Amino acid sequence: MEKRTEYLDEKLIAYAKSDIYPFHMPGHKRRVREEADPYAIDITEIDGFDNLHDAEEILAEAQQRAAALYDAKKSYYLINGSTCGILSAVSAATGRDGTILMARNCHKAVYHAAYLRNLKTRYLYPVITRFGIQGVITPESVEEALREDPGIQAVILTSPTYDGVVSDIGRIAEITHRYQILLIVDEAHGAHFGFDPYFPETAVRLGADLVIQSMHKTLPSMTQTALLHVCSDRIDTRVLERFLNIYETSSPSYVLMAGMDRCIRLLMEKGTELFAEYATQLKTFYQNVDKLHKIEVFRGWELPETECFRFDPSKLVISAAGCGLTGQQLYQILLEKYGLQMEMCSGEYVLAMTSFCDTGEGYERLFAALSEIEAESSTAFIDTSMDASVGGADLTGFISRVYKRNEKQSEIAQAVDLPGEEIDLVAAAGRIAGDYVYLYPPGIPLLVPGERIDAGTIANIRECQKKNLNIKGVLNDRINVVI
Repeated sequence: MEKRTEYLDEKLIAYAKSDIYPFHMPGHKRRVREEADPYAIDITEIDGFDNLHDAEEILAEAQQRAAALYDAKKSYYLINGSTCGILSAVSAATGRDGTILMARNCHKAVYHAAYLRNLKTRYLYPVITRFGIQGVITPESVEEALREDPGIQAVILTSPTYDGVVSDIGRIAEITHRYQILLIVDEAHGAHFGFDPYFPETAVRLGADLVIQSMHKTLPSMTQTALLHVCSDRIDTRVLERFLNIYETSSPSYVLMAGMDRCIRLLMEKGTELFAEYATQLKTFYQNVDKLHKIEVFRGWELPETECFRFDPSKLVISAAGCGLTGQQLYQILLEKYGLQMEMCSGEYVLAMTSFCDTGEGYERLFAALSEIEAESSTAFIDTSMDASVGGADLTGFISRVYKRNEKQSEIAQAVDLPGEEIDLVAAAGRIAGDYVYLYPPGIPLLVPGERIDAGTIANIRECQKKNLNIKGVLNDRINVVI
């Protein structure tokens, strides 16, 4: 039978009309309705509409409103997402061939910035929480690294993590500045911070020098929209703008920028009210899931600050390991049986992303689904082929194994630029990685170019494949290595 041709626009329209509930980004949850036809307002840099790369009029004012909202010294619209903000920030804060101190759980964009600037990388490893997710970067580990290596030019951390864990940015900022070092915070998942006490404070107000936020992840703004905040006088904005001109599109979408401006105005005018209602909805959901016994929803505030300094309750991190389900199995059940689309799944949990655009009905559907899955878990959903440890209380094993410390043999740029070859994964032990291997989402590398592949690495990749996780960098069981 001949396969029917699918067209993206038609498939998107059909998805929008379906009953599938979006517990995923973007934060507008497809509920924002605008009268303007996007084609009618899609323009270029014509008279009266300013130029993002030399903003002096309406776009300058729009960016000033964003800075005022977040208490930044200056804010830049990013139309290539947080990625171009990360690339620009790292490039402006470091010299070519310099050294950067980075969290090992940074997004792949940070690694790409290190490659482009030919940087030497030093890594900070997050603690692993009891729930089996990556926790904080401790201030002590930052200070130790800065004390050991006076050549470090900048520090970059991801806070919050994809799973909502926030590090002690205030103390880390104090330490980095004592060493005359810039602190960059990838706060892509924290554009909603600082608007209500129920949520953590934004790094913009905690001493970071540069902060990057994805508006589209947790706010009612279109995909690809983000902000780069300058929070101190330690960075030369002329250098920063030079790199923004390189990494950001020269044809920024006025449709996207108009949406950003609407979002900023909404937060300025109704943010207090919207976030108070949002906090109430989340509190109700957490109270409801307290009734569950086998399914656990992560509560970061119950952990010591040495594991999770602050937690973003908007991230619903859900494990059904007590029901004998892997993250992938729970993900599929929620989607196929209950019409609930999660943001991602990991080894033993799923992540549901929320925003103030979510509805009470959405939370009720999720709680009802989890209740039914738990009630039927004794017979209906358990995969008896799973390892016995999956249903146990300790969830830390998978994340500890997969994101283990690898032996670094060369810097990223050296490995990427050397000749490489694709070989069978089974034969890769002892070879040096020539490309990244990572789970997407969240886009954190399991293996970085220049790191040695060992038997443990291969076993971890096999485990990810067995769990049907979305692993990149291994195609048809072959991996790229340095010759």
